[in-house]
Amino acid sequence: MRGIELNSTITCPECGFSKTEEMSTNACQWYYECESCKVLLKPLKGDCCVYCSYGTVKCPPIQEGQSCCKS
Repeated sequence: MRGIELNSTITCPECGFSKTEEMSTNACQWYYECESCKVLLKPLKGDCCVYCSYGTVKCPPIQEGQSCCKS
């Protein structure tokens, strides 16, 4: 079984700025402020967090094949 990747590069859909961030293993990140243009990113419909919508790597629970933060 593959290990879980904790780093994901988020790319802002507004200005194209990218930054690699370390994902939390125990909480979803629903909001992310772009350092460049200051737009507040939120998950796209159907995604659980900003990493699943805008990152190069899905969040850890999704990588493990589990549902993420849906109650």
